[in-house]
Amino acid sequence: MKYRTAFYQFSCFLLTTIFLIGTMESKAQQVVEGIHYHTGLPVQVKISNGIIQDIVVIDKAAEENPVYIAPGFFDNQVNGFAGVSFAFGDSDLTPEGIEKATRELWKKGVTSYLPTLTTNSIEVLTSNFELLSKAVDNKSLLGSIPGFHLEGPYINPEDGFRGAHPKQFVKLPDWDEFMKLHVASGRNILQVTLAPEMEGAMDFITKASREGIVVALGHHNGDMKTVTTAIDKGAKIATHLGNGAANMINRHYNPFWPQLADDRLHISIIGDSFHLLPEEIQVFYKVKGVEKTIITSDVTHYAALEPGEYKTSTGETIELTEGGMLRYPAQNVLYGSASPITKGVGYVIKVTGCTLADAVQMASTNPARLYNLTDRGVLEPGKRADLVLFTLDDFQVNVHETWVKGERVYESKSEK
Repeated sequence: MKYRTAFYQFSCFLLTTIFLIGTMESKAQQVVEGIHYHTGLPVQVKISNGIIQDIVVIDKAAEENPVYIAPGFFDNQVNGFAGVSFAFGDSDLTPEGIEKATRELWKKGVTSYLPTLTTNSIEVLTSNFELLSKAVDNKSLLGSIPGFHLEGPYINPEDGFRGAHPKQFVKLPDWDEFMKLHVASGRNILQVTLAPEMEGAMDFITKASREGIVVALGHHNGDMKTVTTAIDKGAKIATHLGNGAANMINRHYNPFWPQLADDRLHISIIGDSFHLLPEEIQVFYKVKGVEKTIITSDVTHYAALEPGEYKTSTGETIELTEGGMLRYPAQNVLYGSASPITKGVGYVIKVTGCTLADAVQMASTNPARLYNLTDRGVLEPGKRADLVLFTLDDFQVNVHETWVKGERVYESKSEK
């Protein structure tokens, strides 16, 4: 009898184990369908344990308004979102706030982004980096924050070129000081934006490049020789080209021409319809092409807030207009953006006539490549299952679903 009981117990254990394994496997495997953003063919994307296992073309009738499937968008300049600022000292920068901003960005199809800290006191930057460093390994964020972007404080202090960065905190490049910030970030600063004409900038660029940090040129007035030397020493990208400059510049000697002329330099552009004129985007795109252009948002925590005037932590008055423009009236310049990257993707398609595949490459693939994040940014087997499903309605990207590391983190109400 005891042998029968033992056999029965073992059989039950074995069946339970098989059931649990089967349940785990079924949970780990998902299939997502959509129109491939590049080929235009209906596909099934098979996912297992957060990774794309296979992409199979399926026989499915064409829909009038197709739902495209693409790698999730990668925004390399997010100053804040939905009331949460990464830059200010009195912001809602708590672990809960970071999660809130991330989840709101997921709704916009953003699966990876760089929280961007702008010019502020070293104390505020250190404190915010220390807090943000914990988000990199926060399992609930699913790896959506691979690192950070420091924009300033090593920029040109002149009005216009400085933009809305508070002048009292602008300073010359200081490598030892920067390394303290880098350590505070968990050594997760992936990009630093600076002005190459400032004293000490070239040595800083050399050292940052050796550390594997992407050096960006921005908020500067560098001439041809300065820009070329900076690129020789390792600078890789121009931050929001066409912005971060004075309203009145010399038609010949200005920072735009040398950055456009050097084929080695990537550019990022803000496609919110306010930062750049259509003809500027057209020219930038024709010169740099799809391989060297990155669509970014420069979005701030004012996104999704009501129009009106707001005070920053350093006392500046910022205006969010009814049309969605974010202005810094004191200098008659823009103060970042109130529009997510999805608007930029549609707008760049509209004004350049580029393909959807090209726009996705500029908003997803190119930034991942720039930071050598080889696990994301493309739709192919072996990569993270970071996906966005959307329709394109009159050049407007309407997100239906967002998947991050194989988990569906957002589904529009109309799709439920």
